Amino acid sequence: MIRAAIVGLGWWGRNLVRAVREHGDLIRFTAAHTRNPAPVADFCRERDLKWVGDLDTILADPTIDAVVFATPHSMHAEQVLRAAAAGKSVFVEKPFTLSAADAVAAIEAAEHAGIVLAVGFNRRFHRSMGHLRRAVREQRLGTIVSITAEQTALHGLALTSDAWRAHPDESPAGAMTPIGVHLVDGMIDLLGRIREVTALTTHRAAPHGGDDTTNVLLSFASGATGHLFCSVTATPNYRVAVYGTQGLGEVLSHAMHTFRLTQSADPGQLSAATPEVIETRGFNMLAAELTEFARCVAEHRAFPTSLSDILHGVEVFEAIAQSAATHRTVQVASGDRS
Repeated sequence: MIRAAIVGLGWWGRNLVRAVREHGDLIRFTAAHTRNPAPVADFCRERDLKWVGDLDTILADPTIDAVVFATPHSMHAEQVLRAAAAGKSVFVEKPFTLSAADAVAAIEAAEHAGIVLAVGFNRRFHRSMGHLRRAVREQRLGTIVSITAEQTALHGLALTSDAWRAHPDESPAGAMTPIGVHLVDGMIDLLGRIREVTALTTHRAAPHGGDDTTNVLLSFASGATGHLFCSVTATPNYRVAVYGTQGLGEVLSHAMHTFRLTQSADPGQLSAATPEVIETRGFNMLAAELTEFARCVAEHRAFPTSLSDILHGVEVFEAIAQSAATHRTVQVASGDRS
C-alpha cells in the first residue's frame, strides 16, 4: 500500500481522494495540505486525513511515500522540484507546467532524484481510448488523414473573477488549461509529434470576462492534420475522431463510454460498413491512473505516459498560447527526449 499526501483540496483534489477511497486498493491518502484548512476540515475528518500545516512537513515525513499535487498551475514546477529534492514520488495534475523551460527543469530534477513522476492525463487510461489507440497502432484505419478532438463543459459559468482559475496568468489561451491540454495529450498519444498550430480564442459566456472557448488547427510531423475545440461554457460533450483511408475510429460521450469503429467499404462506394460499437460504462479514470501510479512507485518503474510526451505537450501548449496571443501560426519547439 502506497501512502500518499494530497496537496490542494479544491473540488478536483477532493475528487482524487474520493476516487481512491471508493475504487483504489493500492494507494491510500493519509495526509493533506491546503492553504485554508477551515473549508476542508469536515472532509479531512470524514476520510481520516491528517491536515498538515505546510508542504515541508509533508516532504520530511518518512511515512509518506508520494505526494499528489492538485494545486494552481503556476505552482507545479516549484512543487515538483521540492518533492524531488526530498525523494518523494510525485503525481501532479495537468497542466504539468505553463512553460517548456519549467517542464525541463522539473523532469530533470525527477530523473536525477530517481523518483516516479506522473501527470494527470486520466483519459489515456479509459478503456475506450485504449480501443482507439489499438485501432490506430494496428493500422485498422489505414493511413491517418486527420484527427478531430472536442471537449466542452460548463464550469466556466460558475467561476468568479477572484477565482485563481479565472486569472489569465494561470489559464492562458481560453479553455486550454482546464480542458484543451487533455485533447493535446490524446493527439500526441495517437498521432505523435505536432509540428505547428494556429489558435483562436474567444469570450462567449464566462462571467469573469476572460476567453472561455478555443479552436486550434494543427499539423503533425507525419503529415496528418487536426482540429481541437474546447470550451468551458458549452454543453458538456466529448469526442475524439481519427479519420483514415480504411476506417474511422471514435470515442464518444462526455463519460467517454462509447468506442465506435467504422470500416471503409470499397473505394468506389459512398457508404461505409456497419460500425463496431463497444460500450464501457462506469469506468473510473481517476482511480485507474492513481492505481497505476501506485504500482509504479511500488515497483520502481516509470509511469506509462512518457516524460517525452509530457514535455512535448507543454511545448504544444506554449505554441498554442503564443498563436492565440499573436494571431499567427506558430511552429512547435522541439526538445524531444524520446
